[in-house]
Amino acid sequence: MAFHLKPKEERFFSLLDQHATLSYEAAELLSQAINGEVAKETALEKIDALADQADALVMETMKRLQKTFITPMDREDIQQLIDQLDAAIDNISEIMDKMCMYQVGEATDGAKKMATITAKAMKEIRKSIGYMKDLKKNYLKVEARSKKVLKLEQDCDDLYHEEMANLFKNCKDPIEIIKWKEILQSVEDVTDDCEDLVVTFRRVVLKYA
Repeated sequence: MAFHLKPKEERFFSLLDQHATLSYEAAELLSQAINGEVAKETALEKIDALADQADALVMETMKRLQKTFITPMDREDIQQLIDQLDAAIDNISEIMDKMCMYQVGEATDGAKKMATITAKAMKEIRKSIGYMKDLKKNYLKVEARSKKVLKLEQDCDDLYHEEMANLFKNCKDPIEIIKWKEILQSVEDVTDDCEDLVVTFRRVVLKYA
């Protein structure tokens, strides 16, 4: 009797790719909301729906890891990748929730740039996940994307420090300071999540490429 393992193996990559796509879509919605291109409440509703879909993918991944005898990568690597992706989309959802709950006004140019950078970083993460299916062929592409993510993370970090300094210097309302301090920190945290994924990408590449 022949065992057909390939469909099971490919399914894990499909789950990761679907989650990465949802995370990117959420980051793009966050960017649009902060840039005033879509209403905050509309963005929150859509992001929450994306996060729910992402949670379902995490659960399906866990179930398949328990049932599949041979996996394309070590179980802990697959689990870590999807957990890190899920942390990113959860943080994005939390930012959007804070923006609506705090009833924040228009974002500064720096905050808008940070949100745009975050969406760009998640786009690179999504592309990198797409290469995971054939690392021997695509490991150089993964590394190229990883370098872009790290550059974007540094750019966002620099903007974060500039925006925090400007916030305390120019904002006279302590309540607004508290609101935007939390939001800016959370946006920067998402690019940190992307950086964590890059660390995992590089470890996985060393293992399997």
